[in-house]
Amino acid sequence: MDLEGFARRRILKGVEEEEVINALEAGIREFKNWSKGKRRDFSKAVYHEVKKSIAARELRDPFLRRLLSFPESKVSMGEFGVGSRGEGDFYVHRKLAELIGGKALVGPREMDDGGVVAANGGYVTLAIDGVHSRLSDFPFVAGFHVARAALRDVQVMGAKPVAMMSDLHLADDGDVGKLFDFTAGVSTVGELTGVPLVSGSTLRIGGDMVFGDRLVAAVGAVGVSEEPPKARKNAREGDVILMTRGSGGGTIATVAIYNGYYEVVKETINVEFHEACEKLYRGGLDGIHAMSDVTNGGIRGDASEISQTSGKRLVFYEEALYRAVNPRVLEMLQELEIDPLGISTDSLLVILPEDEVQRIVKTLRRVTRVYEVGRVEYGEGAVILGDEGEEKLEPLFRESPYTKVKKVVGDRKPRNIMKMKSLIEASWLKSMHKKREILSHIRRS
Repeated sequence: MDLEGFARRRILKGVEEEEVINALEAGIREFKNWSKGKRRDFSKAVYHEVKKSIAARELRDPFLRRLLSFPESKVSMGEFGVGSRGEGDFYVHRKLAELIGGKALVGPREMDDGGVVAANGGYVTLAIDGVHSRLSDFPFVAGFHVARAALRDVQVMGAKPVAMMSDLHLADDGDVGKLFDFTAGVSTVGELTGVPLVSGSTLRIGGDMVFGDRLVAAVGAVGVSEEPPKARKNAREGDVILMTRGSGGGTIATVAIYNGYYEVVKETINVEFHEACEKLYRGGLDGIHAMSDVTNGGIRGDASEISQTSGKRLVFYEEALYRAVNPRVLEMLQELEIDPLGISTDSLLVILPEDEVQRIVKTLRRVTRVYEVGRVEYGEGAVILGDEGEEKLEPLFRESPYTKVKKVVGDRKPRNIMKMKSLIEASWLKSMHKKREILSHIRRS
């Protein structure tokens, strides 16, 4: 329970002070075995702190007022599908990339797996991934898979990961054991791959203001390389697309747990992706143009991003894409009527010239199965070739709904999406202006 948000919503609606305090007190009773007096005092303190923070919006000093407020879009994360790996999510991420700016060899605008800068005659790659939101009660699995995700995002840029870091947040009522279990999951991956977890931060979500036991966390990874990155923009006409067999990570584990396919979780506990990349490093990456991991909304999302970034058309073979999914995972997805092409399967995707295919396939087959799943052509967009002929392969508004809750929410595009985009655009523009104003203020000072 977010007490701060709970109180703010009611105060802004004009609810009377006593009513807000009574509602806070009732909510606190669900979580804390406190005396009535302490509940009352705490509720009053929350009310008055929030009231003060709201007053910052009315400050006379225009600079302070802008600094302490944000440009509201009136569009929520959930209704626009942010974080749900579909059209809405990709749109917001593109706007974030435009806001960031900066100089990088591979930056957010490229929509790649990791960011790359040149340094000391070589290249440094950074990536960070957040835990799957539904794995809060399964911290070891959450830690294991988010660590793998961070390493994958570094490896597909052609870099060798050298260190990891974690940012762990647990709500006020969370059991401290979750901290240990999550860190055990991350460090297990570290020991299996030889990439140590070297630093991090551990805090409560919202400090004293958020009750409950929700865990949220992220793991970042740093990698180094002497060769230029294998960025998505490097895909060329005539290239072949390979994919290793994917057994899934945090998303597939979530599907299995929340749909009762518990045995399938075992299929996800491996470091096969890391081993495949290690083989490629040793064999030489010179012949590879681009690499990626199949995660962001499945191959539907990744294909769209690769096409946009490279300016090329991607053609996929339907049968081969299905073969590139672990059979037990595929069976589960099909039984649950979840689109295997619209969900993260954690396959390694390699784009390379035809004359390099035999060598790379031979290298990868030492540790995993690998399939030729498509080709790169002149044009734009992505298509899939199947029994029904050629169909567009594009992301849905949200990734394939893979729990009962997600199926209720649905994946349909909102009817007023253009209005929502214009509101988001206006909010983005205000943030851009604010950034420039603050930059100017600091530089003048």
